[in-house]
Amino acid sequence: MEQYVGNVFWAPTGRTVQMTMTEITGQGMNVLRIPVAPQTLDANDPQGTGSVLKNDPSVRQTNARAGLEAFIKLANTNNIQLILDIHSCSNYVGWRAGRIDARPPYVDADRVNYDFTRETYSCSASGNPSTVTHIQAYDQTKWLATIKTLAGFPAALGVSNIMAIDIFNEPWDYTWAQWKSLSESAYAAIDSVNPNILILVEGISADANNQDGTPDTVTEVPHGGLDANPNWGENLFEAGTNPLNIPKDRLILSPHTYGPSVFVQRHFMDPAQPECADMEELDAAAAGCNIVINPTRLNAGWEEHFGYLRASSYALVVGEFGGNWDWPAKATLTAQQNWSHITPGVVDGQWQTAFVNYMKSKGIQGCYWGMNPESGDTGGWYAHAYDPVSNTGGWGTWKGFDARKTTILKSLWGM
Repeated sequence: MEQYVGNVFWAPTGRTVQMTMTEITGQGMNVLRIPVAPQTLDANDPQGTGSVLKNDPSVRQTNARAGLEAFIKLANTNNIQLILDIHSCSNYVGWRAGRIDARPPYVDADRVNYDFTRETYSCSASGNPSTVTHIQAYDQTKWLATIKTLAGFPAALGVSNIMAIDIFNEPWDYTWAQWKSLSESAYAAIDSVNPNILILVEGISADANNQDGTPDTVTEVPHGGLDANPNWGENLFEAGTNPLNIPKDRLILSPHTYGPSVFVQRHFMDPAQPECADMEELDAAAAGCNIVINPTRLNAGWEEHFGYLRASSYALVVGEFGGNWDWPAKATLTAQQNWSHITPGVVDGQWQTAFVNYMKSKGIQGCYWGMNPESGDTGGWYAHAYDPVSNTGGWGTWKGFDARKTTILKSLWGM
């Protein structure tokens, strides 16, 4: 889904943003993480203007920038704090970017049943393959300008509810040294505009420099033992020995992590099937591998990747966790077919419960992905009328809160 704040409430249900804010605050929620792309800030960008936005006409904004500003102001009125998240270098490239100047071929270009590979789009001004036909050039200078714009919103909009800027979503294609340098530049940019806003710095991944790499040149990145592989954005293993030169009272470290409904990692494999030990995703599905959620094993990985930093008094807020509780049901038809040997509605719920228990044990809070239900691999806190088998016409029609997700969230919030 394009990352424009205007793209909500696709169906004519009578729902409004204020209605949603009333409902979520009534449940105890007080912070929202809002993903934006650089194009969101351009009121004249053709993909964020008027009827191109996918909203039902009854709630359609004039443009994405106006939608973002109106949302921020309304959240302020409702006492909702916001984390503004630079979610990509491009509205088209989306979450796959991995770096601020990403270009194809993207690592998930052959992802099964994915309709938005966007191999024709690039965020790099140079070095693009011949397949690229659309360039939305982005670089460090433009990225820092975006950060300064977001940091200036409190003064420009007359609000006090922007608590932090998440400087780039899942920078999985950087080494820690590269990402550390960029993060310190981002802090300087924020501080030059608004010394009262916090900076969120996500983790990296298990390898880097895929953009120009081959299997022989991709950089392996330290992440501790090999028993648990970090999610994109999860790896803060080196942050303890090579810390960010950012004051701790302005810094939030923000890993991301997910269970099998988003990606079937090798550390979910059943130890009773040694032939599956190093398998992931569709390879594991094709081999009939079972999935076992082992909290002891998972806790050790989370501890190495980021949890250990709590002992050094770092603030930690998990920027994304969650998932499709019904997986493999309500997932893509391909996922349902390939994982038909897995009982629906069990393993991802076990993973989410295990992770919430770990966060509670460490005193870590988190942002659940997502609130709205249109995320194809996670669903939302709100349930969705859409079902890929029984109700393909229900896209964009929200239902009530998912009671199972509400239970674990209130457990995390101490309610």
